[in-house]
This record gives sequence, C-alpha cells and structure tokens, in this order.
Amino acid sequence: MSDTKTNPRGDERSDLGEAGAQLSTAPQEESATAVPALGVLGWFRWFWRQLTSMRVALLLLLLLSLGAIPGSLIPQQGTDELKVQDFKDTHTTLAPLYEKLGLFHVYSSVWFSAIYILLFVSLIGCIVPRTWQFVGQLRGRPPAAPKRLTRLPAYTTWRTDATPEQVDEAALALLKRRRFRSHRVGGAVSAEKGYLREAGNLIFHVALIVMLIAFAAGQLFKSEGGKLIMEGDGFSNTLTQYDDFKSGNLFDIADLEPFSFRLDRFEGSYEVTGPQRGTARTFKAHVTYSEGADGPEKKKVVEVNKPLEINGTKVYLVGHGYAPKVTVRDGRGKVVYSASVPLLPIDSMGTATGAVKVLDGYRDKDGKPEQLGFNAFFVPTFAGDGMGQMFSQFPAPINPRLALSAYHGSLGVDSGVPQNVYQLDTRKMQKFKDANGELFKKRLKIGETMKLPNGAGSITFEKELKQWASFQISQEPGSGWALGGAVAAIAGLAGSLFIQRRRVWVRAARGADGVTVVEMAGLGRSESAKVAEELAALAAELHDRAPSSPDAPAEADATPEPEPEADSGQAPAPAPEGGTERTAATDPAAATDTTDPAAATAAPDPADAPAPAAKGSAPSGKGAPAPPSGKDPASETTDPTPDVVPAEGAEK
Repeated sequence: MSDTKTNPRGDERSDLGEAGAQLSTAPQEESATAVPALGVLGWFRWFWRQLTSMRVALLLLLLLSLGAIPGSLIPQQGTDELKVQDFKDTHTTLAPLYEKLGLFHVYSSVWFSAIYILLFVSLIGCIVPRTWQFVGQLRGRPPAAPKRLTRLPAYTTWRTDATPEQVDEAALALLKRRRFRSHRVGGAVSAEKGYLREAGNLIFHVALIVMLIAFAAGQLFKSEGGKLIMEGDGFSNTLTQYDDFKSGNLFDIADLEPFSFRLDRFEGSYEVTGPQRGTARTFKAHVTYSEGADGPEKKKVVEVNKPLEINGTKVYLVGHGYAPKVTVRDGRGKVVYSASVPLLPIDSMGTATGAVKVLDGYRDKDGKPEQLGFNAFFVPTFAGDGMGQMFSQFPAPINPRLALSAYHGSLGVDSGVPQNVYQLDTRKMQKFKDANGELFKKRLKIGETMKLPNGAGSITFEKELKQWASFQISQEPGSGWALGGAVAAIAGLAGSLFIQRRRVWVRAARGADGVTVVEMAGLGRSESAKVAEELAALAAELHDRAPSSPDAPAEADATPEPEPEADSGQAPAPAPEGGTERTAATDPAAATDTTDPAAATAAPDPADAPAPAAKGSAPSGKGAPAPPSGKDPASETTDPTPDVVPAEGAEK
C-alpha cells in the first residue's frame, strides 16, 4: 500500500540530494496541484493511483470487515438451510429485502466479491512497482556523502594523527563487521543498513495476497460434513454416509478422499467435586481407520483439537452423548423393533432428548398395520423421586433414567417431506391415554418395561447403554497457505515496525594544519534517537583505532572547508539562537564542541550549522578532549570517546 505520510524533514533531505533519498520504496505523492491530463488515459492513471493508495486500501479493508458482519449474524444458505427458512418464515418483512441485498449468501454476493477483488488489485498494484524499486536498491550501492555532513541530524567530529587512508580503511572494516553495506565514494566512506525494513513491508503485503487467495480457494473448493457414530459402528467417506454435508461452489464429489473408520469406544471422565464439577477431563474417541479402499487398518485416538488427518482431510471430534437400547413388542409379544437410539444432549450434564420411531412390523390388537412413536427424555444421573425436575446431576451414567410418552398412528414419513430423526411429528398421530385420559408416559430404570394401554404392546429399556460420538469431516484446501500467510504477515509487520533503515558516512581529510579531521554523520528514514546512539557506538570504536591527536597550533583551522555549493536561490541560513553565529572567535564553547572528540555537533537546524573550528581547542595542552561544561578540564582527559547527540527536535 502506498505510504502517504509526509516527511517533516523533507525539505532538509531534498537539500542532501541522493544521500537523503530512497530510504523507502513508498510511491511519492504528487503535488496537490498536479491534475491528471484530460482524457481516458489521464483519468485511468488518476483512478489507478487512488486505488493503490493506502487510504483506499484501508477503506476496502474496513468495508470487507463490515461486510462480514451480516454473514456472521444472519443465517447463511449452504451453511444452515433450516435456519434460513425459519428466518424467512418469521421475518416476512425483512426477508425479501435481505434476499435482494444478498444477505443470505454474503460471501458469494456481488458486492462482497467486488470489495474482495478491488482489495486484491490494490495490493498487487502497490507491491509490483515497490518490489522492482527495492530490487534496484539492493543491487545498487549507498550514495556518496553530502558536501556538508553538519546538515545531518546525528554528527560528530575529532582530529587524529592517522592518515585519511588509514581512517577510511578502519571505517570500512568496522562498518562491514557491523553488517553495513559500505564502500568508498567521493572521498568518504558510505554505508547503509536496515534493508529488512522494506523487505518486511513487502513480505507483509505479499502475505496478505496469499491469505486472500487461500481464503478464496478454501471457500470455493472446501467440503464439510457431520456424522454421528455409535460405538461399534463405522463410516465411509462417501456422500450418502453423511448426516449433513455442504461444499464450495467448485467442489467435485470425486474429490472426496477415500477412507473409512470405525468407532471402537468412547472414553470420557469428568470432574466430580468443586466448582468445575461435571467438566470433562478426558474426551477421547478410539477409532480404527484405513486409507483407500483396501488399506491396512490402523489405530488412532481422536481428541478435541487433535483430529485424525488423512491426505488433507481432517476428522474432528465435536460431540458426545448416549444411545439407550430399547425393545418394542406388539400385543402378541412379537419383537417389532430393537435398537440403540441416539439422543441429543441439551445441557452440559448429559440430559438428552430424542424420539423412538417404529415404522414397520407393528400391528394393533385388530391386526391392522400401524406406526408407533415415543418421545424420549434421558438423564445419565437421576437425582431421585421428589428431587425436583428430571434433569441430570452428572454427565456420567451413574443412575440413568429414560422417560417415555407414547403415540400411535402415522409418523408422516411417507409424505415426501424430510423429517428430523430426533423429533416426533404428532400431527397425524393419536395419544395413548392412561386411566385419567392423559397422555400415557412413564419413567424407566434400566431393565424396566412400560406396557401400553389396552394390550397394545410394550417397550423395554434394556441394560445395554451405548455411547456415541459426532465427528466433523472437513476438507479445506488452502488452509496451510492461509496459516503460512498469517505467520509471514506478522513477521513482515514486525520487521517493518522495528527495523530502522539508516545510513552512515565517514569523511577523513587533512586540515590546514596537517592534522586529519574525521567527520561522522548518520541519517535514518525517520527521526529516532537510535540513529544517534548507533553513531556514537561506531564513533567510539573508530576513535579507538584513530585516536585524537595532540594539540595543534591554535591558529590553524583543522576542519577542511567544503567545496562551495552552487547558488540554489535559497536565502542564507539564519544564525543560531542568540542572534550570532557560534565560532571559536566569538564563543569559546563553540570551539570546545567542535574539537572535542567526546562531543557531538547538534545544531537546532543541521542545515544551517557552520563548519567546526579548531582554534583554542586544547585547553589542557595535551590534545585531550574538553570535558562537559561545568567540570575541570584538567580532570577529564582520560576518556577520548566521542559522543553523539541528536539534533534538537529529534526523538528522545
């Protein structure tokens, strides 16, 4: 995305020429008065610049986030058709409006796709030119030093007896050891570091594109289905085996991975005391699976967040419950139904509901074929008679109870309308009634039997109590790419935020008195005290190799005069605070600052600072650095380490 921030030191850096340029690959914004030329090409260029700008990209990201809100709050087609239909039946006024706006299929709607594609184009349009520009910077070399290093925000100088060639060689070795890209150019050593800042910025943008592509592929080619399996039963990965199934628009049934598995047993344990009583501590499904049509069988324990993975398809454990076994007999004692019936839990303690449906084989006392239906309510741990409502007190099957209410008639399964297997449709059924004319119902212990009125038969709660587990089988192509893109985006963002792009220059030249004057200056992409701190460390190490020289004649000017600059039409630089320019002749402190290797030159405006003077620079007569103001010069001659102070207004 284009960087639209203005540089508070832009005018100063423009004076530095190439040395202050290209610290970033962010596209430069045109002047407010620059209007694209009339015509189709001009307007296209203007539109492209707007699309690839940071403000438009941020706006598109905001719109994408806002567009995802109705997709989370409103039932979506392809995810839960029953909830969508229920919403339409309940909200007869809003439903037609939502339908026109595409709010029931947000992620495949025209407006959401348009935002998605525009954001994608915006990112690509920003990354491509910045990448080529960054590659050009990597292949190039750091620019030559400005004529006046005193213009830079971090600057220091001292005099030494070493020759300029020796200083340059020592500076090159030092900077290369500190992993600066450095070389000699224009009579000075130029070095640069921090390229990973822009690399991190580009990585962040590329990672966003990878994530967008991965999410799009995941939505178009994904498949997801659910299956409830009782202990001892199995599953084969074919469409007809799923209880529910949904897929992306480009998914092909042939892409289903061939495998099968069997639930051997479910293992669960729970906290028995304390505030976390009933919380699951062990939640495992022991399965036997095989890959392909005739692969060898393998054992696997599936846990929450530890799925069974087979060639990109993941099998997650998502639920658990109980399936009490019931046996139904007709009036003559013939068994017409015997099966374990899975019931769906309605609370964390295992209380569950469901239905027992006897479709075929039952005949009433007159021999007429009829269907039976029972509403079932199960608790694994019953509190006891007279202990309140029938809700489970613990999720483990310590004292199970099964409550049943009986109906007879037509279950409506032949009408062609799909039914919920866990609910009983009683619209075409009649109640079995007790002696008081009420609905016939009874609560059973394991092994007990409920006999239906008028010799209509019976239903028995058998001793066998199975458990079931529900699994989600997901195939999500691109999920690995999305994860990798997210990690890369975080790493790139961290690099672009915490790495500082900076340049350092070292110039060594003989002064009029024959003593070598060493100047060091640093420049960062943004104002930061770290540039001055790093320059101070470099200057201290270089000073050890090229130490300060003994005192030179006070009349000699040790600083080489810069070449006269061409008249740029600018007004002369204003004098520093106080109304007069600080020189050795008018301000002794100025002379001390410019010759003291422990002191840094930091003017309120580096562009206006005069060249340092050397007159009267050695108060001790031994070439030692002058101490900070307020201390005895004779007592501070043992530490010649140069110090660097950022210019006024720099970040502290």
